[in-house]
Amino acid sequence: MLEAIAVLLIIGLVTAGILAYPHLIAQRRNRLKHRPFPPLWQAVVENHLPLYVHLSPVERRRLQGHIQVFLAEKQFIGCQGLQVTEEMQVVVAAIACLLLLNEHCNYFPRLRSILVYPDVYFVNETTAVDNLVVQERQVARLGESWTRDQVVLSWKQVKQDTRNWKDGQNVVLHEFAHQLDQEDGTAEGVPVLQQNADYSTWTKVMTAEYQQLCHAVQQGFKTVLDSYGATNPAEFFAVATETFFEKPRQLLNSYPALYEQLQHYYQLDPARWGK
Repeated sequence: MLEAIAVLLIIGLVTAGILAYPHLIAQRRNRLKHRPFPPLWQAVVENHLPLYVHLSPVERRRLQGHIQVFLAEKQFIGCQGLQVTEEMQVVVAAIACLLLLNEHCNYFPRLRSILVYPDVYFVNETTAVDNLVVQERQVARLGESWTRDQVVLSWKQVKQDTRNWKDGQNVVLHEFAHQLDQEDGTAEGVPVLQQNADYSTWTKVMTAEYQQLCHAVQQGFKTVLDSYGATNPAEFFAVATETFFEKPRQLLNSYPALYEQLQHYYQLDPARWGK
């Protein structure tokens, strides 16, 4: 009888711990958000994030809080001898956390580590030529997002992107958009949306806009969206996110329905910034 009671008590304690765990995480994150933002980090954000000046005071404080949570929870690993500095971490965190300003965020829950290479890095890629032949080759990359637990970045590309903010290409925005897409375990161009009713509209609009881009690329037309977005729906969402933050007015003029979906998802209207 006593053993049975002990077992029930243990089960109760474990269950209580599991139920309390999300609450404890939320409390910890809330404490991190309300810490004073270090002056050094403030200078880094102002110098490397051109959009920062267009954010409202509330959005700036929100971004600062997200950066503090991000840096407390994610690990940075330098590759090929690169020493990842505090400044480098803040730059990556600031850009990534732009995607979380809508507060409907779980801080890229699958992500544990950010691997940073000094420059372009190479990976072995295996492709099936036919049923009997497999071809392996080295492929140069500037970044990638893993469904499991990692994002990989080229620091040289990150620096270049911060200096050329309006060119529509940003490796951090691109790879962390993939993280949003992969939050449910798959990469299909559909992130976790706020309401179930949002999915039908998202699918209808994004499918039509993706097909429009594919057609334009096939015809050799120049578009505001990078042609890489025609690779598949997952890349389309990542490229569209880059364009939304870097060339918002051009995106609004060329793809108004796409812009509206991204505006609703990110709860931001960057086309109005700087007006």
